[in-house]
Amino acid sequence: MPDKSFNKDADRDPHGIFDYVIVGAGSTGSTLAGRLAENPRLKVLVIEAGGSNLHPMIHMPIGYGKLFYDPKVNWKFQTEPEPALTGTPMYWPRGKVLGGSSSINAMVYVRGHPNDFNEWGAVAPGWSWEDLEPYFRKMENWKGSPDQTRGGSGPLSVTDVSEKVHPLTNAYLKAASQLGFPINTDYNGTDMEGATIYQTTTDKGFRASAYTAYLRPVKNQKNIQVLIKAHAKKIIFEGKKAIGIEYFHKGKTKFAQVNREVILSAGALLSPHLLQLSGIGSAPLLQRHKIAVLHNLPDVGQHLKDHLSIDHTLLVNQPSLNQVLRPIWGKIKVGLEYIFKQTGPLSMSVNQGGGFIKSDPSLQVPDLQLYFSPLSYTVAPNGTRPMMSPDPFAAVRIGFSPCKSTSEGRVEINSNNAFVAPKFYGNYLSTDYDLQMMVKGMRLMRKFTETPALKEIVTKEFSPGQNVQSDAEMIDFARQNAGTVFHQCGTCRMGTDPSSSVVDQKLRVHGVKALRVADASVFPTIPSGNINAAAILVGEKAAAILQEEA
Repeated sequence: MPDKSFNKDADRDPHGIFDYVIVGAGSTGSTLAGRLAENPRLKVLVIEAGGSNLHPMIHMPIGYGKLFYDPKVNWKFQTEPEPALTGTPMYWPRGKVLGGSSSINAMVYVRGHPNDFNEWGAVAPGWSWEDLEPYFRKMENWKGSPDQTRGGSGPLSVTDVSEKVHPLTNAYLKAASQLGFPINTDYNGTDMEGATIYQTTTDKGFRASAYTAYLRPVKNQKNIQVLIKAHAKKIIFEGKKAIGIEYFHKGKTKFAQVNREVILSAGALLSPHLLQLSGIGSAPLLQRHKIAVLHNLPDVGQHLKDHLSIDHTLLVNQPSLNQVLRPIWGKIKVGLEYIFKQTGPLSMSVNQGGGFIKSDPSLQVPDLQLYFSPLSYTVAPNGTRPMMSPDPFAAVRIGFSPCKSTSEGRVEINSNNAFVAPKFYGNYLSTDYDLQMMVKGMRLMRKFTETPALKEIVTKEFSPGQNVQSDAEMIDFARQNAGTVFHQCGTCRMGTDPSSSVVDQKLRVHGVKALRVADASVFPTIPSGNINAAAILVGEKAAAILQEEA
């Protein structure tokens, strides 16, 4: 039953009853809302805790370095102290703005390996690669060489920037080739494996977010309402059927009623939190915070997965982007170029090169993702990353992250007050596999620096440095220096078994009615690369499920 202290009639949303209320206008929520709004018979409300996307640094691709710590567009979450990372908390930026994290991320577009989605399909029928590949094509507006495997008319611009990268990035590709890795011109095509130039969600020099692609084009239609700075407090139920959302907006607590369903798209960190606030989760945890248990669902907030990376900083004998982006004159020059032409370094992501490779040729699928940036910055002792203030010397960063980490974290409610953030536990490097992958990756980075291509330009390994050689020393370095690449997912994972999942293959929350979750929290396993494309895909798939049922 609804909270008796809350008068849903007195505080009802003045715009009436909605067919769907979507909580969160992020990567998945914007996509889902935009697709549902295509049906003029549906009335949709989107509740977004953040504000508008008018911040100029959102639209300038490299501007995400300025958004990394900006509370106006960023939740700025932080984990509890991480035992395997010398007790240091990990900083978790998440988008608090229209478009969510697709408005503040590094814009690297990765579909994922077909095997990733076959893993999903094994536990959630209808989510295998064969089922999902058409949705990737549907969502893409591919700006590269014509390819029948890529979508050419979708709402999301995906751009091939290989002709625009810094020359040092091409040296990285040459080094990869010298190590025997294939050079892949389209890792989102028929084969993921190889070194590559990363494709980005950009359009003519501007960021392409899920909001600009899906929601902005329909937000003025009569059948959709988008509320910003509206903080969802909890789901309201009659019995075990969701009937609406209680939210805080413009100084008042309000109630939005649905005649169909409530859909949580608040992301992998906040969707489980909202379920817990609403009485759905581990019964002992909820009771500890004096929350009445509506449905005991222990997996809520569990099985959090993420990608953990290590970078090597290499001093080079020719200018990197450090010499362009650090001095005032350089900032002015590239700033003017971007203002008048929307070209140059400010129109790019700093993650220019990378790829997906096998640490052992006998493997069936890649197990390491690679990164190359033609600039460097020194992380401060408190973990601050000054991405827009690169080092004063010429240097680059080359790094990696294991594709399939096995450590699992969790999200736990910290209070029955909806404005108190939950507790986050990354639980990084808690398995032997993850530790050994750190060693494999670091040894591979050393092999890169030994190639003729990099020997021509690298003068010194600035970090980790030659005092880090043994496996034990590498593991110690990883514990002190590894960082997330911000791919948290899996906290409301899909599955047909309610004892080991939170939602079914139709995204319906087990044990209750008229409530679904659609965002990266539903991933049964973590994809091999950057997860934003997969989060947008969930929005496309969720819309198709709802349209089919309607």
